[in-house]
Amino acid sequence: MAFLFSKSKQIVASLLCEKIAYSPFSQSSSRIGFHLPRIARASYATDDSPPPPGTAAGDSESIEVHSRDDIAHHRDTRDNSSVMDFPGGGIRFTSQIRFLPESYEERVHCYRVLDDDGNEICSNDFANVTEEIALKIYTNMVTLQAMDAVFYEAQRQGRISFYVTTIGEEAINIASAAALSDDDIIVPQYREPGVLLWRGFTIQEFANQCFGNNSDYGKGRQMPIHYGSNKHNYFTVSSTIASQLPHAVGAAYSLKMDKKDACVVTFFGDGGSSEGDFHAALNFAAVMEAPVIFICRNNGWAISTPVKDQFRSDGIVVRGQAYGVRSIRVDGNDAIAMLSAIKSAREMAIMEGRPILIEALTYRVGHHSTSDDSTKYRPAEEIQWWRTTRDPVARFRKWIEGNNWWNNEAESELRNRIRKEILFAVQVAEKASKPPIADIFTDVYDVLPSSLSKQEQSLRETIKRHPKDYPPDFPL
Repeated sequence: MAFLFSKSKQIVASLLCEKIAYSPFSQSSSRIGFHLPRIARASYATDDSPPPPGTAAGDSESIEVHSRDDIAHHRDTRDNSSVMDFPGGGIRFTSQIRFLPESYEERVHCYRVLDDDGNEICSNDFANVTEEIALKIYTNMVTLQAMDAVFYEAQRQGRISFYVTTIGEEAINIASAAALSDDDIIVPQYREPGVLLWRGFTIQEFANQCFGNNSDYGKGRQMPIHYGSNKHNYFTVSSTIASQLPHAVGAAYSLKMDKKDACVVTFFGDGGSSEGDFHAALNFAAVMEAPVIFICRNNGWAISTPVKDQFRSDGIVVRGQAYGVRSIRVDGNDAIAMLSAIKSAREMAIMEGRPILIEALTYRVGHHSTSDDSTKYRPAEEIQWWRTTRDPVARFRKWIEGNNWWNNEAESELRNRIRKEILFAVQVAEKASKPPIADIFTDVYDVLPSSLSKQEQSLRETIKRHPKDYPPDFPL
């Protein structure tokens, strides 16, 4: 059989696993395992928490763990000296017909630090989090929740045209941002506003973008939630799924050429991993040894398509090894686990000059967007179970309360203050003037070509012919 060895065995991540059901996720490990095999016996769900709907109680039980090297590196010892000098590395021969299986019953472990009740699992394999950082993480998670609530209602009231929530994925947003340097470049999808929030993008700036007013940096030309900020090293969101991944690799390679002490972090969902750009980007990053961190928010659904209908592999994490990319699976609803894993990934990406793939297991509690009704294709009890039992914000609150850093009085004050700030920002953004129609055609060409000049003139004539179809104060 043909099996390509990588330049360094350290590239190959540990692929130890437990036998579990994919519904969509139920697994656990409390150790960061980029390098060496880790054997973890703790199940993802605690003894006190019920299994998710559709999952049998026995599905999360541990089984004997063995290395996949037994299968992948099998060789005939009688032909031990025969090696083919193949480009990319020597390959040993075997006299047996032996196929690699299409998949394994055992699943790759999921690293976590906190159980569902916010208690630390018996391990010291996680980053130190100070009280100051912990409270900033929690404040930003609550702010993100409140923004989602207010902006979602604003869309339902017809005040903005579109919105996407991050409900259930707050830990991935905020904890990943907390683990990075402001010099690191973010190439987002559309469900990572928390990273921008952490870096100082104000609530008013978020509101201006959603309302597309004159203070919006995009001059009202983008859909709501398509944020971007040069100041905060945050690429503008693109609606096209996974198109940002090759861009992230290119940006990371430029950092490497310039010998910058920084990396690029790009986000995508499980649906994005089904696009060709994902595979091209991973191979590109591995070959060029670009310092880029791929963070997959595996939230179980690509709009209405569940993960079971997207792929037969063990999620996303196993794909990294196929391309020579070090990988890890993390509990995306555990803020400390996310922060710890990304800190480690960032260090490896920069110091060793290599890409890293992180699969963050989470759940999209909200609808895909305001254009979607997810109750049409998934059971309400499944949504409610993840909203309550696996809420990342509630879990982190229990942890900071356990450290005597938080109480009910502080909670009430924070939520009241944040909601007032958001409502005020919405009022200001809604009353602000809109960008003039000419701005649609600017910022692309230094000198406007004749074709666009004709389009602009045609648009102005259309507005004049149909004045009732446009607001009376529409800025021409």
